[in-house]
Amino acid sequence: MVDSWVNSAESIGADLHLELAGGGGRRAALIRALREAVRGGRLAPGTRLPPYRSLAADLGVARNTVADAYAELVAEGWLTARQGSGTRVAERVEPLGSTTRVPRKGPPRGRGPRHDLRQGTPDASAFPRAAWAASYRRALTRAPNEAFGPGDPAGRVELREALAEYLARARGVRTEPSRIVVCSGFAHALRLLFHGRVLRGPLAVESYGLGFHRELLAAASVRTVPLPLDGDGARVDGLDRERAVLLTPAHQFPTGGPLHPERRAAVVDWARARGGLVLEDDYDGEFRYDRRPVGAVQGLDPDRVVLLGSVSKSLSPALRLGWMVLPERLVDAVREAKGEREAWASVPDQLALADFVVSGAYDRHVRRMRQRYRARRDRLVAALAAHAPHIEVTGIAAGLHAVLRLPPGTERSAVKAAAWRGVALDGLAEFRHPEAREDAPDGLVVGYATPPEHAYGAALEALCGALPPE
Repeated sequence: MVDSWVNSAESIGADLHLELAGGGGRRAALIRALREAVRGGRLAPGTRLPPYRSLAADLGVARNTVADAYAELVAEGWLTARQGSGTRVAERVEPLGSTTRVPRKGPPRGRGPRHDLRQGTPDASAFPRAAWAASYRRALTRAPNEAFGPGDPAGRVELREALAEYLARARGVRTEPSRIVVCSGFAHALRLLFHGRVLRGPLAVESYGLGFHRELLAAASVRTVPLPLDGDGARVDGLDRERAVLLTPAHQFPTGGPLHPERRAAVVDWARARGGLVLEDDYDGEFRYDRRPVGAVQGLDPDRVVLLGSVSKSLSPALRLGWMVLPERLVDAVREAKGEREAWASVPDQLALADFVVSGAYDRHVRRMRQRYRARRDRLVAALAAHAPHIEVTGIAAGLHAVLRLPPGTERSAVKAAAWRGVALDGLAEFRHPEAREDAPDGLVVGYATPPEHAYGAALEALCGALPPE
């Protein structure tokens, strides 16, 4: 008998999301989706389904909707429910076609991986739907009529004022609302700065980072020059003729270390002496688990540092809201690059985020997610200690991902082994700058935020099974 939902039907949550979007009533759609999962063999006889509360949270539906669907399927004979045993697929129910199960010859097929441990995405099931809806309603009710006309390219003043206060309190940023420009995220900020010719290359970058960002810069004819990394972060003493440098000081992406205080001071001194500019990617600065989050470098010199942030990690990448905290001399140029009217960030979403921040809902959500992600990281470390003690977790306890240091020469085979087990993750080499010169350690970049709570244990088990032996 299949013991649990997460061991045999990890991907059904995504399938149900797609089915429930089709209309006809959520209860009816859920019943139909569960029947199809059983008929098609994705839910084998004896499979234990998740508690109705967990499935309701994952699907974003009312608990009664799931409870009623379970009850009807029990009455029809598709499911069984016993006290202490939970709800299971009935043993007599067989999928259509042959009852003989043929073992797979390769990686599982389907619409996606069973376990998504890729970096960069928060837990979608944790989005604060009720609080966000309340902020949206309040924001729309209170918004002046002119808010529904052509938008200011700098962004709504309500949001810029809320961000100025929040960033000062939470990240040690020194700014005014007039020096903040709202954008749709970090990539949009880079496009405004470089495609808009506000800044020109070459640009110094850390030797590990997102290839997408390097491609975006290359499309603007900006050459990127890699700075070596060590245990104290980027080697900023390697800055040469560049006039700007892009850093992730709070939590280097993806290797996981912070920029040492002496190097923070050194890069600001360099910018002052050379007339340079520091671009600070504060992508997950709020999520530090072993101590209070370190303040932003921008606080050391607001005239030499551009802070770039967004809600893609703290709330959801679907919101498409970010910000640029600029030196005063760059504000007009960035506004001009953006255009005469707001064409990117939805004004109602900006107003809702402003209310979400001012009401304290954003702080409460960040605190809640900080606890959840810390627990996720702790479970990852504990699983490795129990099943693969020779694998080291590197970097600080922060953010939404961790790097696992592997024995030399094993990264590629580990990524393949993980894929065979239905685990999607990235090797460390995927993030290496093609011109980087320092040694390239083997490692895996494991995002522990994405899986829903009920599937996380199975994801860790599959991950540990894919790791190379000692």
